[in-house]
Amino acid sequence: MSVNPLTEIRFRIPFDEIRAEHVEPAVDELLAEAQNRLDALAADTAPRTFENTLLELEAVTEKTEYALGVVGHLESVATYPELRKAYNAVQPKASAFFSSIALNEGVWKQLRDYAETDEAKSLSGVRARFLEKTLDEFRRSGAELDEAGKKRLTEINIDLAKSTTKFSENVLDATNAFELIIEDEAQLAGLPESAREAARESAQSKDKPGWRFTLQAPSYIAVMTYLDDRSVREQLYRAFSRRAADGELDNRPLIAKILTLRREKAQLLGYNDFADLVLEDRMAKSGGRAFEFITDLEQRTRVAFARENEELRAFRRGLEGDGAPPIEPWDIGYYSEKLRRDQYDFDEEDLRPYFPYEKAIEGMFETVKRLYGVRVEKEKGVPVWNEAVEYYTLFDADGERLGSFYADFFPREDKRGGAWMDAFLTGRPEGASWTPHLGLMCGNLNPPTGGKPALLTHRDVETLFHEFGHLLHHLLSRVEIRSLAGTSVAWDFVELPSQIMENWCWEREALDLFAAHWETGERIPEELFQKMKKARNFRSANGQMRQLSFATVDLKLHRNFDPASGQDPMQYAFDILSRFAAAPLPKDHAMLAGFTHLFASPAGYGAGYYSYKWSEALDADAFSRFAHEGIFERETGEAFRRQILAKGDSEDPAKLFRDFMGRDVDPEALLVRLGLSQTPAADSAQSL
Repeated sequence: MSVNPLTEIRFRIPFDEIRAEHVEPAVDELLAEAQNRLDALAADTAPRTFENTLLELEAVTEKTEYALGVVGHLESVATYPELRKAYNAVQPKASAFFSSIALNEGVWKQLRDYAETDEAKSLSGVRARFLEKTLDEFRRSGAELDEAGKKRLTEINIDLAKSTTKFSENVLDATNAFELIIEDEAQLAGLPESAREAARESAQSKDKPGWRFTLQAPSYIAVMTYLDDRSVREQLYRAFSRRAADGELDNRPLIAKILTLRREKAQLLGYNDFADLVLEDRMAKSGGRAFEFITDLEQRTRVAFARENEELRAFRRGLEGDGAPPIEPWDIGYYSEKLRRDQYDFDEEDLRPYFPYEKAIEGMFETVKRLYGVRVEKEKGVPVWNEAVEYYTLFDADGERLGSFYADFFPREDKRGGAWMDAFLTGRPEGASWTPHLGLMCGNLNPPTGGKPALLTHRDVETLFHEFGHLLHHLLSRVEIRSLAGTSVAWDFVELPSQIMENWCWEREALDLFAAHWETGERIPEELFQKMKKARNFRSANGQMRQLSFATVDLKLHRNFDPASGQDPMQYAFDILSRFAAAPLPKDHAMLAGFTHLFASPAGYGAGYYSYKWSEALDADAFSRFAHEGIFERETGEAFRRQILAKGDSEDPAKLFRDFMGRDVDPEALLVRLGLSQTPAADSAQSL
């Protein structure tokens, strides 16, 4: 009898063995095993200790979380109908079980009894924090509700799991359902050769004539930035902004349902709204504080935003005469790129030959070697979910194996869009050493075409460094409690280790480690590098306002919008987004239907999208220390590793930041970096 490959934790995950038919039997078995263990904990009459209470509670879910993490990952990167069906079948069961933990009166009593012991009162450090956070999490998860409340909360959590999973599937299916075939090469005017080759190969892969364009990021962004044919840009823009907004894949009813469920959940638990519920345990602490933060940034960006947009309109009139039509959303990227070239004699495509994928990866690894003393080695012969996936191991300077990770960076139709990092296994103390961590990083970069290596944009390189920053947060963790280790931190802190890594993509000393022309080996010419640096803050107010628009919609939907009022959430969001738009949005604009950050998981970035900007303020300020002391200064790198990356959620994130910087964060550093500050950073009084 063969063993189900999902029922035991394996460091080298047997991706070559896992099939859809394994999912339900494995999850059913593991849920039953976890339930038995939970019941035993609830009934245990032994005196309460840290080990038999808190550590046992954490161990209850470990195998189930591992199996669900592996299956959920495969559903994201190698989905097929049978796997999707199996994943959907286990989601409600898993959601019901995990929701039940905090509602288990016996377990809650054991926790409260332990909290009254002398041992608990004498705890310090990470163990004291673990107890405090566990008690708080149980309360926020309904431990103090009556039986009717607990029953309703369980129903809400199951319904949220189903609805958000369906939302995510609809976006993926809607993205894949669209294609545009162009057979007349004249319509490709303006498009870079790299994008043409990719479109040609995409068409050939589908046995189609001409050039094939999709809503996948590399294809979509190239068209919106460079293609001269305005009608094609408009067609793709409208398709992208209406993903999953009609037909069988219509997400609009799901949005209303998810918002209703989240609001009911928050109020059932005694909170004003969903934002206050999820932010209580984050740096912002409340929806009101998060909204104050983004509103302040908006007010300080408005003038530059208006100036940039008038500049773009004037530039177009200069090109096409005073009778030029108004700029539409599908024109912004196109004319912005022309304006950038005009102002800086700089074209993003000029950099692409200097960023072959393999060299960028090597340079990224060399960067962290110099910063943190770690080295990365590729391993072969490890089971993977697709032949394009690579597997690496991270070693410390003394040869200790810190962890391993998978890298999957090219688009496929069975893989969701975007870029992300995730964890499979979290290491723990074992004698004088630690067991290794296991994680992954994924993206959707331009694949190799026309006999050339994969050539990346500078933004692609930033994405690589960003996701590797998340991965380092996991792989360099040294926290004994699994649920407080690695990236298991407040969501408005989690982007600090990732976003700070992007800074090295703008430093000559770092770029010279890897940025070399794929044919000649020539480094980026100094003239081109200076153009890139000067253009860095080109239309930075627009970039900031775009992020603030998403954060504002998010917080208003989860704080102010009442689904019971009968108001349409799509129209509500449209009205908000219109205030931030550089050009009037078309009336059928429906980006909310494809906004997976907010609606693709029961919580996700719901009421938390502001955290991108919050973390960006942290990273801008933290990098100022590297800029002052040296971007490869090992002492500074070691301090960041020791005081931020290794600490996970073992201490309050504000304290971790103070430990590294010697003071609280100065958010003015973000505006300074973006070229939007009107105040010297040292004079800024406000802090996060």
